[in-house]
Amino acid sequence: MKAKLDSFFGIAKAGSSFKVEIIAGIATFLAMAYILTLNPALMEAGDKWASVFIATAFGAVIGTLLMALLAKMPLAQAPGLGIATMVGSLVSGGVAGYFFPLSSALLLVFISGLIFFLVSIIPCGKDKKTGKWISLREKIFEGVPRPIRTAIPVGIGLFIAFIGLQNSNIIVDGDSLVGLLDFSKASNWSQGGAACQAVVCIFSLIVIAILSYFKFKGAVIIGILAGTALALPLGVTNFDIITGDGGVSWKFWENFKAYFDPDTGVFFTCFTDGFKHLKADGLGVYFVTVISFCMIDMFDTMGTAVGCTTSVGLVDEDGKPLNYGKILHSDSIATCVGAIAGTSSVTTFLESSVGIAAGGRTGFASIITALLFFVSIFILPIFAFIPSAAASSALIYVGVLMMKSVVDIDFNDIKSAVPAFLAIIMMPLTYSITNGIGMAIISYVILTFAIYIFDFIKYKRGGEKPKLEISIIMLVIFALFILYFGSSK
Repeated sequence: MKAKLDSFFGIAKAGSSFKVEIIAGIATFLAMAYILTLNPALMEAGDKWASVFIATAFGAVIGTLLMALLAKMPLAQAPGLGIATMVGSLVSGGVAGYFFPLSSALLLVFISGLIFFLVSIIPCGKDKKTGKWISLREKIFEGVPRPIRTAIPVGIGLFIAFIGLQNSNIIVDGDSLVGLLDFSKASNWSQGGAACQAVVCIFSLIVIAILSYFKFKGAVIIGILAGTALALPLGVTNFDIITGDGGVSWKFWENFKAYFDPDTGVFFTCFTDGFKHLKADGLGVYFVTVISFCMIDMFDTMGTAVGCTTSVGLVDEDGKPLNYGKILHSDSIATCVGAIAGTSSVTTFLESSVGIAAGGRTGFASIITALLFFVSIFILPIFAFIPSAAASSALIYVGVLMMKSVVDIDFNDIKSAVPAFLAIIMMPLTYSITNGIGMAIISYVILTFAIYIFDFIKYKRGGEKPKLEISIIMLVIFALFILYFGSSK
């Protein structure tokens, strides 16, 4: 069996081992387990919180298994924060006067996933080197200029580190939007206070850095566990969570009963109840909402896949992630299945980079992550015991690793430098990979057109004939982003 698994996933061929892949899978899960409890809150689940929790776990299990078995990559999937937040806004606040019950919002998620899947399988030309047909989504990837593709991992690195710094309360709200935690304030040092959480994160990060310096393969997970150990005396976590007295229930059977109940649950309600609440005069709103879902899912996945794989060489000579077509198939199928299960769009998670940093190189690491998501449904208190502050240290460490791609950006070429910089800076500042890519592409097209016009004028006066370096695909992406930024989200 071990030999067959090795042959299927190519573990030895990738220079990895079963031990390393297992550690990597655990590290990825620990870094992203927070989504289990955060996603229901973002989706404004209300009295269906427990059902959406189970749907979140199922979405993560199915999406990550697809990534493991179909794409065979060490990437994990779960409901994305961006679209979960949008679903929550549809349910709680409505859009353009239209209020959506959760079932109708999930129906729009399903439709976006279906479109996403079609774009992933519709052929759009052949690869110049291999001669194989490539999908429209792959063509879109190729249409993104190399300077922007190079900048994506750097922006994601800053973004994921920013998330880690916030989750551990090192970075907090300040007079200038954000600021450093006030370590001199006595109340922050109370049992389990913000300063205690920050110390846990910093301690975990130092442990990870020291072990990584000595090339220790399990550095990330040992750092997280070391932080958890320190969190106990500091009150950042406690044993009440494991005993069931900390607000996290062991009674999974009651949650399952509610999940499958058509009145109290969310399973399959996108079809059984979703159509009932849509109105004919709201087609414009529904169209814009679906397009927004598609844009976020498409470019978040593209950015995350590129960012996670580039730093460890899991890309081809053109910088495209290995098995990219199957990564896209896995992502789009997972979104459709996730909506049926009762959750928002399932997408590739940034936290996959934690497992990759721990040594994961194949889909076997994702098998472990998926297995842990499934087990978490039944023993959530055990996983809830590990504090976010400890897991956040891994996010900061990964941010460090992903910064190295910045040296490949030619900042002497303004036409490359400005879009690349916008991609890098806008991701953490706007809390969105899609926004970063969108701003970069819009600026690239405008700059390229402006430079071309000036060069053309010079050509008419006797200069060299300029070449417009913008493809049709690039113009389509440009137009979609203009629509995306101009729509009501």
